[in-house]
Amino acid sequence: MDDQELKDAIERLYELPVDRLPEDAEKRFLEFRGKLSRGEIRAAEPAQHGWVVNTWVKKGILLGFRLGRIEDFSMRHPRMRFFDKHTFPLRKVEPEDQVRIVPGGSSIREGAFVGRGVVCMPPMYVNVGAYVDEGTMIDSNALVGSCAQIGRRVHLSAGVQIGGVLEPVGAVPVIVEDRVLVGGNCGIYEGTIVKKEAVLAPGTILTRSTPVYDLVNETILRASADTPLTIPRGAVVVPGSRPARGSFASRENLHLYAPVIVKYRDPGTDAAVALEDALRS
Repeated sequence: MDDQELKDAIERLYELPVDRLPEDAEKRFLEFRGKLSRGEIRAAEPAQHGWVVNTWVKKGILLGFRLGRIEDFSMRHPRMRFFDKHTFPLRKVEPEDQVRIVPGGSSIREGAFVGRGVVCMPPMYVNVGAYVDEGTMIDSNALVGSCAQIGRRVHLSAGVQIGGVLEPVGAVPVIVEDRVLVGGNCGIYEGTIVKKEAVLAPGTILTRSTPVYDLVNETILRASADTPLTIPRGAVVVPGSRPARGSFASRENLHLYAPVIVKYRDPGTDAAVALEDALRS
């Protein structure tokens, strides 16, 4: 079945109540899940003018949860007891996939794509619908949420949390483009887009309601009703603060969290060097 035929089938099945799903619904879902795992279809993909959300892919994932029954996977993994929907088991990774998963409690859910050369340090988790491109490092205690899109040669440092989204189906997932360095304990949520070669200092939190202060261009970046928060290409972002408004805040010297773009990377500047220079400035 080609992608258009599969799309039409998923759209049709998604609209049916569970008790009216035909016998071949799970077969169609498994075909869909296989394409997700191989990276042949994606929850969102780059287009000429930004990113496009494939709502039918999210519908297919949600269909999988509706089809799924709770199954005891412990028989296959006697030392690791877990119970989940039978439609989303752990993904089987083979040596020829050239993905390094270091022992110690890491999991990649079936329906997630992980490219060649990705390194997964324990413990970490990649959820269904996520797309992790070649050569990326997922460090310890990192989460790649459902449908998140991670580019090539990205470094997700220890403790990084990449938010996921399944509903509403039209919502843009978190997108981290190629060669981005995400420092330890960063959090990227609510459809934020981080453009190529940006650097996020440790502890940076980006959400839809977070204004980002660009010192270089003397402007404030915000999400709107129709567009997500977008961190520009090559931006170096560090956690900062700004004074809270009001007389009480002034008397108590209260400040609010405010991520700040302190510089932009030169084309030849290594990300780690750019970050170190920014933190020392």
